Amino acid sequence: MKAKKRKLPLREQLQREEGAIIKNWGGRLPIALIYPNSYYLGMSNLGFHAIYSLFNSYNNIVCERAFLDIEQNKKQPVLSMESQRPLSDFPILAFSISYELDYFNIALILKSRGIPLYAADRDESHPLIIAGGPCVTANPAPLAPFFDCLCIGEAEPIIPNMLPVLTENIGDERQNLLKTLSSLPGIYIPRHHDGNSIARQWAKNLDDFPVTSAVLTPDTELGDLYLIEVERGCNWGCRFCLVHNTFSPMRFRSLDKLIEQAEEGLKYRRRIGLVGPAVTDHPQIEELLAGLRLMGAQFSISSLRINRLSDQIVKEIARGGIRTIVLAPEAGSQRLRQVIRKGISEDNVIAAVERVAMHRIKQLKLYFMVGLPTETDEDIEEIINLTLKCKDILDRQQSGTRLALNIAPFVPKAGTPFQWLPMAPVQTLNQRLSLLKNTLIPKGIQIKSESPAWSQVQGVLSRGDARLAGVLANTEKLSLAGWRQAMKECHLDTDFYAHQRWDTTRQLPWSMIDSGAKTEHLQRELNRALA
Repeated sequence: MKAKKRKLPLREQLQREEGAIIKNWGGRLPIALIYPNSYYLGMSNLGFHAIYSLFNSYNNIVCERAFLDIEQNKKQPVLSMESQRPLSDFPILAFSISYELDYFNIALILKSRGIPLYAADRDESHPLIIAGGPCVTANPAPLAPFFDCLCIGEAEPIIPNMLPVLTENIGDERQNLLKTLSSLPGIYIPRHHDGNSIARQWAKNLDDFPVTSAVLTPDTELGDLYLIEVERGCNWGCRFCLVHNTFSPMRFRSLDKLIEQAEEGLKYRRRIGLVGPAVTDHPQIEELLAGLRLMGAQFSISSLRINRLSDQIVKEIARGGIRTIVLAPEAGSQRLRQVIRKGISEDNVIAAVERVAMHRIKQLKLYFMVGLPTETDEDIEEIINLTLKCKDILDRQQSGTRLALNIAPFVPKAGTPFQWLPMAPVQTLNQRLSLLKNTLIPKGIQIKSESPAWSQVQGVLSRGDARLAGVLANTEKLSLAGWRQAMKECHLDTDFYAHQRWDTTRQLPWSMIDSGAKTEHLQRELNRALA
């Protein structure tokens, strides 16, 4: 939950970067691009790099980055990276939001700068506050009272329409500016919403918008990688997953463009990071990996689909220097995998693990979820059984591969077939996590799990409405106790948001968003899951 401490002063950190864009402010519109968490996390986010590059591709815009280190900023204000200016110097603050629990940090940033938290309380003397990102696209309601403008969808088709309006009208009367913005596709202005749905925007041709590492720094989780976006979206349609609807349709970059971008990246790093929710679905993935290897590149892949993990792909991965492979069975039993529409069998999992063992990858991580709809204790036993089968394969082949599990509680997401379903109670989640840990850790299997209590908070925010803004505003101390006290003071019920099944006929808090997925389709998928 806490942002990592920045180890170096901001000026020294900037000096360790390659690629930071420094512009003179004269005659340009300044925009502060804010990641509401630490530099370490923000600079590991390729989407944040993409927005930074896109803003700065315009000569009349100067875009500087800002991050929040919770511990440091108790003592000093948030400053921009490039010129170390306070946020109050920028007429536009643009937040890039990827994670619901960062909503607390948004409130902290605005309050720390003396900016009124609620959009209704701001006037022409205050900066325009805008936001975008996956969370905003799925459900902007909990944040809507704070923001003047929310961007629904991908930045590439939105920003070119937005920037001329901002550059020409930023000094005008605030309400006129907002009304003009509200006429643009993909722009949600809560205070001027006319009731019509806001259509999610998406880039038609990814080759028109290169997305690679904009700034390279050793001070991130992925500091030794040059990142390249391979594709967007996912066609598998897992019923719990935000990606299928929020980033549809699935689109691929061309092989030629990817090779060209990798050649550029090798000027800066030996390792290329291939990024996307379903990288191995690229129709020329084997040619891409072979091409990278022939160029002398080592590489990393952000996502590997279990039933697309051919022997050739694993061979190229091993040759490419990848030390860890991450696979996501999500559930231990075939019954539950069918409920979530994962589309893989236990045989697929076993075959993938055998290939990993054969090529002696150093570490295999398996992702599972607990608390999935219809889950029982028997399903948890099946996670244990499947994990032990995988360990047995690794041990029997003497591969030396370490086995680790990452476990996350199921959180219902807006715009998915499971958006109407509740989370499992925190007590149940804790019990099932304890069973997994007590059984598997003594077998030499490392387990990392997310907090059920904080996952419950995430669930409330994920399905939340505009009343949650009051809770975010009144959470004085960033802790579970502080959250619960603020919920109580706002007379809101955690069980209603996180633990109640909602009727499919009720109006949802995010009903103003047209994601492209028909409600009838989501209802059919829900019924099929529970049949």
